[in-house]
Amino acid sequence: MTSHDELRLLPWAGPDGKPCFLSTDDNESHLSNLADALEATYLNLAAEILNHATEVLNLPEADSEDLRAVSINLTEALCHALRVAESRGRRLPQARSINV
Repeated sequence: MTSHDELRLLPWAGPDGKPCFLSTDDNESHLSNLADALEATYLNLAAEILNHATEVLNLPEADSEDLRAVSINLTEALCHALRVAESRGRRLPQARSINV
């Protein structure tokens, strides 16, 4: 059986909101490629939302509706980016101690 450390956290949740994991040795499988593409999409979208949020915050008189919408978008983008970071962090090789 595959250990929890060998499972890839996927960038989507199951129907019940719980995390989904992938167990495969093939980093080029259809599901791995789909997860890679969605991760890239989430990160690109986060950059776009950040740029938009910066524009809104630089307005002399941003109204509360715009600020609320930007806050919601930023929160969602941050959730996705953190999930991508966690997934990618789990797949990094274990840190090796370096003798200096």
